[in-house]
Amino acid sequence: MTRKRFPWLVFIGATVFSNFALLSNVWTQAPKKAQIAFVSGRDGDGEIYVMDTDGKNQRNLTNHPASDFAPTWSPDGRKIAFVSTRRRGNSDIYVMDAKGKDAQRLTDHPESDEKPAWSPDGRKIAFSSNRDGNWEIYVMNTDGKNQRNLTNHPRNDTSPAWSSDTRKIAFRRVGGGTPGIYVMDTDGQNLHRLNDELHRATQPALSPDGRRVAFTLGGRPGNDIYVIDADGKNVRQLTGPPMDDICPAWSPDSRQIVFASRKNILEQRNFQNRNYDIYVIDVDGNNLRNLTNHQSDDQEPAWFDPTFSVATADKRLLTWGWLKQLGR
Repeated sequence: MTRKRFPWLVFIGATVFSNFALLSNVWTQAPKKAQIAFVSGRDGDGEIYVMDTDGKNQRNLTNHPASDFAPTWSPDGRKIAFVSTRRRGNSDIYVMDAKGKDAQRLTDHPESDEKPAWSPDGRKIAFSSNRDGNWEIYVMNTDGKNQRNLTNHPRNDTSPAWSSDTRKIAFRRVGGGTPGIYVMDTDGQNLHRLNDELHRATQPALSPDGRRVAFTLGGRPGNDIYVIDADGKNVRQLTGPPMDDICPAWSPDSRQIVFASRKNILEQRNFQNRNYDIYVIDVDGNNLRNLTNHQSDDQEPAWFDPTFSVATADKRLLTWGWLKQLGR
């Protein structure tokens, strides 16, 4: 009986070892601690940088003569999708590993593809494209295959953002009599405007807990960051003068919002030339902190935390699953 069972025990042991080795490999490729990716012009053109969430350890990932911008993390933290003008001078979607290596182009179209957004389940990337004569929301597989238009509307649709359950996509519609933030199913159906009063709202960002939407709202003299409940009610302003605030992005625990801001614009006669820095603020509007302080623009932050990543969840699930099966 022992001899008959021995090959099966060897097989089970080898399988368990290979699964743990695979999980270890996945985990080592993702950042070990929370990181914020952002775009900086400090090297003379747009580059993708990362830093710790307290602003320390800032480093360049792309280091390319073309412009690189609009980073978005994969849910497991192993990859970053971004936009680059490194081919033909127009914008395409690329993906690289979390250390800035092995960049690969996902889109290859004569027109511009921008604003990538990685789905929370890790299977799709939504993006904006003007390949149909105006900006539309597209979605594709993470290898660039199966690109398809979701909105197909004569107005301009930009800045896609996924819901935490991967069932909805929010975006900004510009032009015509009904601009604002819209929400639709991931097949483009069941379209509705989030709030009929927020005509000038832009850059929607859905909170990871699914409860709220952060967005930018233009005003005078600059833009401000607002938050609204996911049902379109209870609008709240988080930031205001003397700042000009754009590009909100949520922390993975939905407790903070990181954004780009120009400081003291009321004191600047020509505040259009004032540089942006990265800031973070609690979702209740308190505890504002400056993370970068550079003479060039820092914008488009994106937050990753391994505590909340898919890699962590999969590691726990598979580990406990194997232990449970072996214990039977």
